Amino acid sequence: MSLWTSINRLDSTDTNVSKFVFSKDDAVAESVLYRYPTYKDRTVICCSTQSGCPVGCRFCGSGDYFVRSLSADEIVSQPVHLLEETGIDPADINKLQIMFMSMGEPFLNMGSMIPAIRMLYQRYPKAALLVSTSAPDVDYKKFRDLSKDIPTIGLQFSVHESTDEARDKLIPFERKLTLDEIAIEGLLWHAATGRNPFFNYCVHEGNNTYADVERLRNLFNPEVWNATLSVICERDEHVSAANIRQRQLTSDFMTKMLTEGYNVRMFDPAGQDDVGGGCGQLWFVQDWMKQHPDKSRPSVGNGLVKIHTPS
Repeated sequence: MSLWTSINRLDSTDTNVSKFVFSKDDAVAESVLYRYPTYKDRTVICCSTQSGCPVGCRFCGSGDYFVRSLSADEIVSQPVHLLEETGIDPADINKLQIMFMSMGEPFLNMGSMIPAIRMLYQRYPKAALLVSTSAPDVDYKKFRDLSKDIPTIGLQFSVHESTDEARDKLIPFERKLTLDEIAIEGLLWHAATGRNPFFNYCVHEGNNTYADVERLRNLFNPEVWNATLSVICERDEHVSAANIRQRQLTSDFMTKMLTEGYNVRMFDPAGQDDVGGGCGQLWFVQDWMKQHPDKSRPSVGNGLVKIHTPS
C-alpha cells in the first residue's frame, strides 16, 4: 500500500526536469527529478524531509507554513518513486545524486533523516547523498559519525550572505548557527570525513562585491570549502524576466570567487519558470497549504513552532 494518497507528476517545458507532488490528508511533499542530458548519464533528485518548514527563509516558497516532519519511509519513498519513473535500473546510472534540499530542514528531522540515508545507501550504494542545511543549532556529531560510516554523504550549508546581520534578515530562525559556528562545523566534518563541505551563496545586487568575497574567504578556507552559487534566490513564480540579469550577476561573482582559489559551481535549476524547479519555488505546496488551513501552522521563524520528529 502506498504511503501517499496521490502522486502527481508535472513535466516542465524543459524536457530535462519534472516535479512530483506527494500528498495525503495530513501532509504534502515535493520532489524534483532532473536528467543531464539523459537519466543514464546523470540523474539528480531533490527530495523533502519535512512538510512545510519551520525555519521561515524569506526566499523560500515553503517557508510560511509548517505541517510536520516526514517519517524515514516517507522520505525514502520519494527518490524510490522518482527512480522508478526514469524507467531504467538505478545501478546503470553513471552518476546518481539524491539531495535532501527540496523542502524542510533536514537537521530538524534528524530522527528520520539518518535512517532514511542508511536505507537509501543500502538501496543505491553508488548514489551521492547530499544534505543541504540552513544550519540550525543542533548536535552535529551524529551526522559526522554517519558520514564516516557512509562514504557517499556530502554536506552543504546554506549561507547565502557574508554577514550575520544580512543572513538574519533572510533566515529569521533564531536557533541557528552563526557564520563563525558554521565554519567550525564544516571544519569538524572535513576532519572526520576527509571530504570538502560546500557553502551555498545566493548572489544578488547587495552582496556581490569583492568585500563580500573577502569576508567569505576569512570564514571559509578555499582549501577546505567548495562553493555553490545560486541563480534563483526568490519564491516568485514570474522570475524569467529577471533570470538573465541574475545569471550574469552570479557569473560575475563566480569570477571573483575563482580568483580567491575557490572550487565553485553555479546552481541554475531547470524548470524554474513553469514547475518551480528551484528548491524554494514550491508553488504546489503553497496551494495545498491554502486548501488545508487546519493542517498547517505559520512558520514563525524564531523556533517557537514545536517540531515533531517521527520515532
